[in-house]
Amino acid sequence: MSGVKLDTYIEKDLSRENSQLNQAENISYVGAIDIGTNSTHLLIAAVDTVLKTFSIELAEKSTTRLGEKDPLTGELTNVSIQRTLETLKRFKDLADSYKVESLLTAATSAVREARNSEKFLSLIKDHIGLEVEVISGSEEARLIYLGVLSGMEFGEKSHVLIDIGGGSTELILADAHDSKALTSTKIGAVRLKNEFITREPISAGKSKFLRTFIQGSLEPSVDKILRRLRPGENPVMVATSGTAMAIGSLILSENTSLKSKLQGYKVSKSQIDDLAKKLLTMTLEELRGLTALSDRRSEIIVPGILILQTTMEMLDVHEVVLSERALREGLVVDWMFRNKFLQNRFSLQGSIRDRTVLHQAKRFRVNFLRSERVAQNALILYDNTFGVLHRDNGQGRQLLWAASMLHTCGQHINLGSYHKHSWYLIRHGELLGYSQSEHLMVAAIARYHRKSFPKKRHDSWQCLTEKEHRQLVMHMSILLRFAAALDQRPDPLVRSIDVRRDSRDLIIKLTSENPAQNLELEKWSLKKALLMSKEHINVKVKVEI
Repeated sequence: MSGVKLDTYIEKDLSRENSQLNQAENISYVGAIDIGTNSTHLLIAAVDTVLKTFSIELAEKSTTRLGEKDPLTGELTNVSIQRTLETLKRFKDLADSYKVESLLTAATSAVREARNSEKFLSLIKDHIGLEVEVISGSEEARLIYLGVLSGMEFGEKSHVLIDIGGGSTELILADAHDSKALTSTKIGAVRLKNEFITREPISAGKSKFLRTFIQGSLEPSVDKILRRLRPGENPVMVATSGTAMAIGSLILSENTSLKSKLQGYKVSKSQIDDLAKKLLTMTLEELRGLTALSDRRSEIIVPGILILQTTMEMLDVHEVVLSERALREGLVVDWMFRNKFLQNRFSLQGSIRDRTVLHQAKRFRVNFLRSERVAQNALILYDNTFGVLHRDNGQGRQLLWAASMLHTCGQHINLGSYHKHSWYLIRHGELLGYSQSEHLMVAAIARYHRKSFPKKRHDSWQCLTEKEHRQLVMHMSILLRFAAALDQRPDPLVRSIDVRRDSRDLIIKLTSENPAQNLELEKWSLKKALLMSKEHINVKVKVEI
């Protein structure tokens, strides 16, 4: 479109790839198995070799409890070995049904420390046919970093990542370009439970001892990270894996009845302190009664939250962001590097927000060319109506683009009320690189681009707890409403959109591709959208052809 120069919002290499969105799938399936101290996990990923991203097709977990070793010999017990073998056999059958190209299998703390690990690995190879790589603590930290990096935009800020496992805790200092410190410490939720906690609730003295023990154990890792931070630098803290997700679920359940994804969810230090204080007073039976926790997680949540709480105090951070991606996703990213689908870590981050939106557009069979036209219309309106239709400082532009690209994704479910289905699909889909609040705003912008405006009873409105977030959604959804109104035909007729102020009025002038073409339909559609929005805008808008 002419009239206003539209900023390039996707890297040049992506623009070439976009033309292939509606062509062949270009999908490779990869499996990743993580044999941990508490649980064994399977992940099946669909790797898009064009967009160079991946989505999770299947995630399975089994509580195999390899960390419950023989107290005298330090060996893995026959019971836990048998549980794990049965789980791995089932996981391999599932992976085979997806016809995975590679099944990546890694074992962590419990296996690398067990005296009979060689025997265990031989049993896996002989009975199941899997080659298991026992990874070191630093390699585990590296893979966790890659996994988190694939699902969260780092920008230019340093991030401290914490993964509280059953047998070890990994602390990582990294940015979008590389890791600066990879550390692993032999403390974990299962290890602390087995060695120090015999009954709940634990006494004040035991609680103080555990905090001191955790602090002493983590001091080398924390010191290494603090030494490598620049003076005055305040890193973002990210927590991942089972313990972090359980803490997030507990805090979320106390603050809202609405279910939500935990990716990008922010938890304050005061919320963690309040939760820890509550958990420390509860019996095991009371802990098991918490609906946000599984029985096994309830047994180890107290030592887990003490590790997170103590680490935040040592690093002097007041907020932690949750990441649902970790080691298993890191195995997939590492496979993508080794198979030349990614050139370096920064290529993974370079356009993470754009790639994840395009991935979802492809997944939901969105008409890409039409969504792209609507996005261009929306951004032209955004760029030329500051102070008139919105006062956004820049954050809303990316959210408006994402909502524009995905606003029709619900059409294949129900054409008449597709905006409601689009909200549901976007909200419960995966938008990597977006915070939880941004994710909810993208979904709400798409929800309110047509028909009724927000009402207090709407779940999509209740999800937005901040006044400024609601205001941004209202302004961006009106812009999307206008942009979508200009795209009523299969083929575009509008060549350019010019926006200008005239006295107290806003004038939108539409120019057709051909002078012989009639834009009366577009004019009527836009005026209808303006009429519906008149209570929410404080300026008179005229439409010219």
